[in-house]
Amino acid sequence: MRGGRWRLAPAACLGVLLFATPVLGSPPIRHDVEVDGHRLAVWQKRSAQPRAAMLLVHGRTWSSLPNFDLQVGSDRSFMDALVATGLDVYAIDLRGYGATPRDATGWLTPDRAVADVLAVVEWLRGPARSAGRPVYVLGLSRGAMVAALAAQRAPEKLAGLVLLGFGLDPDLRVASVDAPAAPPRKRNTTDAAISDFITPDAASGATIDAFVRSALRADPVYADWRDEQQFNAFVPSKLIVPSLLVTGERDPQAPVSVQAKLFARFGTADKAWVILPGADHAAHLEKSQGELVRTITWFIRRHDISPPSTP
Repeated sequence: MRGGRWRLAPAACLGVLLFATPVLGSPPIRHDVEVDGHRLAVWQKRSAQPRAAMLLVHGRTWSSLPNFDLQVGSDRSFMDALVATGLDVYAIDLRGYGATPRDATGWLTPDRAVADVLAVVEWLRGPARSAGRPVYVLGLSRGAMVAALAAQRAPEKLAGLVLLGFGLDPDLRVASVDAPAAPPRKRNTTDAAISDFITPDAASGATIDAFVRSALRADPVYADWRDEQQFNAFVPSKLIVPSLLVTGERDPQAPVSVQAKLFARFGTADKAWVILPGADHAAHLEKSQGELVRTITWFIRRHDISPPSTP
């Protein structure tokens, strides 16, 4: 695989728990997957008889649990909603996010993030976890950029790709910027946590308040990236895995004009583009979540050729 070796750390050896059926709303199982000597936190929720596995990759500012397992009443955890459709759902905290510490450099780069995602996909494909089931990857915002580049580099590892809020314009180049010797480690803010909720009434006040609390608790310090020009290696025509592009109608970070260019240039003929009416950049946490989950379920079932696994 690209990016170096991987191995499962002892803390991830949860043989009995791996096949437990979680109650919706219950805490996820944590695995620590070691990649090139660094432990990555990977969170799991599993349905009783999953037909496929899905790895979720968070965006630029906030880690997996605020984004994907937000507990507000009983209807805002994206992981729970996906589990209810019959998926084995995992979410990675990239280096410097959530429960995954920074590595010795203090920085994260696109190539490092891609290598880590591919290592976790390879871990998911292991016999103790996959049981021959297909593995899909969903990327959110910058996580969609990471997921797309991972799929480009190792298409044989993925059954399909879901890109949500993917704003990388294929006609523009990410500039190379000199990074300081030490990462700034700025504090995250309440305003930053609120900023993705753009459309009035798209999400409840309770959801926004819960997200702010969860996000600042999980990620009090802003993660630091460098060498972001590495994203320029993504070429839409080289994306050959089945791909679902999902756009919030009102998402300013993923304008329809950019989405149209991306979709037209994807190298795979097996592709779909869905616009979620009234949604914006936080579509997975808004009232549009149900429609988003139905769209993902439709996409996966199109490619479903394996029987459900037995716990």
